[in-house]
Amino acid sequence: MAVRVRTDWPLFGTTLGLVFFGLVMVYSASSVKSIAQELKTPSALGLETDLPVDLPTMLRWNTMKQIGAAVLGFLVLMRIKKIDYRGWNQSRWAFAPLGLTVPLVIAAYFFGKRHRWFDLGVFSLQPSEFAKPALILFLAWFICRRLSDINSRYTFGPAAMVIALSAGAVLLADLGTAFVMVGTAAALFYVAGMERRYFLMAGLALIPLLGLSILLKPYRLQRVIGYLDPDYKVIQKFDPTGRVKDYVESGSSSRDAVYQVKQSKIAVGSGGMLGLGLMQGKQKMHYLPEAHTDFIYAVVGEELGLWGTSAVIAGFLVLLYRGLRLFFVAPDDFGRYLALAITVSIVLQALVNISVVLDMAPTKGIPLPLISYGGSSMLGTLLMLGMLMSVSEHSG
Repeated sequence: MAVRVRTDWPLFGTTLGLVFFGLVMVYSASSVKSIAQELKTPSALGLETDLPVDLPTMLRWNTMKQIGAAVLGFLVLMRIKKIDYRGWNQSRWAFAPLGLTVPLVIAAYFFGKRHRWFDLGVFSLQPSEFAKPALILFLAWFICRRLSDINSRYTFGPAAMVIALSAGAVLLADLGTAFVMVGTAAALFYVAGMERRYFLMAGLALIPLLGLSILLKPYRLQRVIGYLDPDYKVIQKFDPTGRVKDYVESGSSSRDAVYQVKQSKIAVGSGGMLGLGLMQGKQKMHYLPEAHTDFIYAVVGEELGLWGTSAVIAGFLVLLYRGLRLFFVAPDDFGRYLALAITVSIVLQALVNISVVLDMAPTKGIPLPLISYGGSSMLGTLLMLGMLMSVSEHSG
């Protein structure tokens, strides 16, 4: 007899609402960029061309790609949520996804565009976005098997090795995603009851690795300095010759380390309570870089005001509530930790993105889940939400 599966409507409806809202904001935030692309075409310069370019098509191009990613993502979500999650509690599901995504992440660093993604023509593929669900599956599988002996060195050692391998590969080019992966793992092991000494050991090992990854990338160092010491007053006391400043500026496209955050705060502040109105924002007109990707929350603040930004936060709070609820009601350890890992990963990424936009954390290249432009981010997030819904709908 087939088991009847009931849809988790609060979770599904919130996901659908955030995606639709994101599509509208991507259209608004990317409109100026699309117009600029139109003005650079041969026809705009008065040259003969056979390209069938028209402004409405260019204006909607980013949005159409995002819609395509959203439709594909929902098809994946609908398929995954019908699968009983307990079938994933096997070693092949724990290791196979990591074995596929980690090599792809490394390959993207050496052969991909800007060390992050593969340009496949019509769309791009960013493997790091799929390394998150791959690591989540492993963590849920591993913890539910070692739960009774979570503080053994035979638990800490293998877990640390796999987390270091997967997050370290992502760290090569994507510090923000690596932070989310490590943060998710830390939250799971903390809830599982791992002793603090293991977190101290992991922290002591991560600090030099994190410091080295920042020092070797001038733009990362610029972001940290721009947040902690934007005027170089403290650094000049220890480096009067200005070698640190010269090094930082040598690898950055902008000499103003806090320019992006300044424009972001101007956008959010100018929106006030009700905002300037949809499509009426000014900062996206090439004042705020990456307006349609990492800093789209600033566009929401400028155009829709406090009500718009609060609605986004409310959406993620609903996801947080539904995910934490599943941690307590799921019938088995695998489902509980799978739900917790997915929830922490999505909400932590949203928290980091919003913190950066509001100048509460150093700038990181990390999208706002379901809202920012990016097909891989959309697919990866909807894939994880499909897994979360599978736990919800097969726990009754």
